[in-house]
Amino acid sequence: MTGLPTVGKKRRNAGEATESTPGGRTIPGWLRRHRGMAAAGMVAAAALALVVGTQLAPKGDAAPLSVHNAGPNGARALGQILGRHGVSVHSPDRFDAALDDLRAGSSPTLLLYDRNGILDAQQLSLLKAEAERVVVVSPRLETLTALDTGIRQAGVVPDAFQVLDPGCSHPDAEAAGQVTGQVTRQGAFVYDGGMSCFRAAGTAGMLAISSDGRLAVLGSTAVLGNERLDELGNAALAIRMLGSSPDLVWYLPSIADAAVSGTGETLDDLAPDWARFLGPWLLLVAATAVAWRGRRHGPLVFEPLPVVVKAVETAEGRARLYQDSRAIDRARDNLRAGLLVRLSGKLRMGPAATAEETISAAARLLDRDAAEIRALINERPASEARLVAWSQALDKLEKEVKTR
Repeated sequence: MTGLPTVGKKRRNAGEATESTPGGRTIPGWLRRHRGMAAAGMVAAAALALVVGTQLAPKGDAAPLSVHNAGPNGARALGQILGRHGVSVHSPDRFDAALDDLRAGSSPTLLLYDRNGILDAQQLSLLKAEAERVVVVSPRLETLTALDTGIRQAGVVPDAFQVLDPGCSHPDAEAAGQVTGQVTRQGAFVYDGGMSCFRAAGTAGMLAISSDGRLAVLGSTAVLGNERLDELGNAALAIRMLGSSPDLVWYLPSIADAAVSGTGETLDDLAPDWARFLGPWLLLVAATAVAWRGRRHGPLVFEPLPVVVKAVETAEGRARLYQDSRAIDRARDNLRAGLLVRLSGKLRMGPAATAEETISAAARLLDRDAAEIRALINERPASEARLVAWSQALDKLEKEVKTR
């Protein structure tokens, strides 16, 4: 019987020793002691994983006319259709990668959609030289000029032309038939020069093909996009233009390609010549303004607070202000109000007493006519001299009440 408590005590001591040893400090025990820190760490790790996952996601998923974009403005449907027809669709995200894909392909076709005009003339020349056929979608004026194919921009498709007929003898246009023209959310452009197809008015068309047939300019992204690919002959035109060779390089330039070229214009290049003197002039004006409005009138004077001011000084200062501004009526009102407050207090009438009640009580106390006291208190002096005399009369009345 005497051994049982001893054994229990030894077990408890052993357990305490195990928990206090370094080997006993396990990860679950640390988590229990630091629940808040662990929860904050998990939240931070989840947020970091989300950011990293977003950054490492496939690029171009939301880019307009991207073969990885399944949205209405993407071209994933066309890419999959071309792939089922035996066309290898390459989608490089850099200029050098696009050149490598063109050089490695067999008679490759290049689709170029440079909606921001990032590529310069040298880059466009290199791409054109490596491709067997080039299809440029809605190019800017600088892009057309750099390609030097004789095709020039001629306006936009009028709103009335929702559907465009081929209007030319090119086999791709004739096989496609009618295609989508002007749409509500996207504008369509027309071009002149070379062979013009899908004309809206005059000789300009939404599709322009160079004289040698190696370059085609398409003025609308709606023909290739997911939203309207199944309308009219859009799919037929897109497949015939882009599926004629086994390799298709689908290239959408990014801002990184402009950094590679290093030919962007700076603000100094865009600013006029007279703007060079604007900066020094503004600095001179700012320095003059600082010297004019920023000067100090001696050192600051620090005064300890709170400042104790005697009541007589306050009254005298206010009286001088009234005198300088000739505020006779304002001074009279203050003197009358002060007198009535003090009289009501002396007569023990309370704060709710009216002026008439105070005057009647004072008249009864002094055994005088109430009309006489009322006339004195309600008098309005017209001059400063009369104001002084009137205030002396009020002071005399107050003293009489105090002495009774």
